[in-house]
Amino acid sequence: MINLNDPNIMSAKDAAQIWGKNDTYVRTSLRQNPDKWPDGSWRKFGKQLVVTTEGMKAVTGEKDPRKK
Repeated sequence: MINLNDPNIMSAKDAAQIWGKNDTYVRTSLRQNPDKWPDGSWRKFGKQLVVTTEGMKAVTGEKDPRKK
């Protein structure tokens, strides 16, 4: 079962803010470098883009800043 309350699943905007990037970082990254994103680390629901902590770690090279 997938827990949608899991803090490792977040909106693209929230993820960008957590990692200290601009609000469009995730969308731009997906458009320019889709191969950097592991399978299953992002999904679009209508207009909402949802990403995982693992995806953000893979793209930014930085661990989750919330766990420092």
